[in-house]
Amino acid sequence: MGWNEWEQLKAEAIERRSGAMRLNQVPGDPEGGPADGGSPQAVLKVTQADLAKVGDHAFGLYERLWTEGRVSVHSTEKAAGSLRGQGFALGGALHHVSTRWEEQLTSLRDACAHISNHLEFTQRTHRGDEQHVRGELSGIRTLDQGFDEKVGGPGTANPVYGPRKADEDHRGDEGDAGDRGETG
Repeated sequence: MGWNEWEQLKAEAIERRSGAMRLNQVPGDPEGGPADGGSPQAVLKVTQADLAKVGDHAFGLYERLWTEGRVSVHSTEKAAGSLRGQGFALGGALHHVSTRWEEQLTSLRDACAHISNHLEFTQRTHRGDEQHVRGELSGIRTLDQGFDEKVGGPGTANPVYGPRKADEDHRGDEGDAGDRGETG
């Protein structure tokens, strides 16, 4: 391949990429996005049901890869052995492909197990965090209720503390002196 041909292929690839659709907002999104001059505001909301669903699918794929991904392993190994026994180089190549398939399948299954386990761990952790936050908030709510108890209307004295004494109404600097037994 010549240099000019390489440059032409690069230019064609860039042209194809620029014609592709790129979404950076949902059409009709009231919050707007960069396309309509608004500020981009992404909101990521994931519920426990969402995490559970993804984790279940990852686990299901893990199981299916074991049962369906290994269907032809026995017959492939048998064919590779037979070809190798008859002196065909294809037997060794088939055995190599089978071995690589097993390695890649194991790697993919490990990734699925990792995803499933991580999401399960995330669910447990967030559930514990939720319970902790609820406990903290309920304690604050109980404390707030004690402050919010109202006895009587606005501007009236709370009768729990008894009637107001007359000398308390005129307390000021004189009251401080009167408390020490001095007169003004």
